[in-house]
Amino acid sequence: MKKKRLEKILELIQKYDVENQDVLIKLLEKEGFHVTQATISRDIKELDLIKVVTGYGGYKYTRRNQGNKANTDKYIAIFREAVMNIAFAGNLAVIKCHNGMASAACAGIDTLHFADVVGTIAGEDTIFVACKSEESAKNLCEEMNKLM
Repeated sequence: MKKKRLEKILELIQKYDVENQDVLIKLLEKEGFHVTQATISRDIKELDLIKVVTGYGGYKYTRRNQGNKANTDKYIAIFREAVMNIAFAGNLAVIKCHNGMASAACAGIDTLHFADVVGTIAGEDTIFVACKSEESAKNLCEEMNKLM
């Protein structure tokens, strides 16, 4: 039963913008899974789910990444060392880095799977991140600034 529930959770967070545990519990109940908040909390931890900003300024659950937490921490550390400035213009996030560091920081952005990112491209000292909308670019810049 647990395996099926975990699979259903992954299916639901891909299909819907699940913003909190209460919403997830209600969606699971509609699918025939009756769970407590404590069970959901353990499942979220086991699945290594995190909340990311949506293009609407809200949050949703997603998988951290296919790598492990140690790799995520490394990319965040590289990002912090490499990045000098973050701004947005239209639906683009523009990230200025120390010379030669943009590619490594960009790999970190790709690995962290930020919501509403369409694609990234890096030069020697600049990264362009294409987002789905101007609002999602603004939200992405805010989230990246929090990482700094």
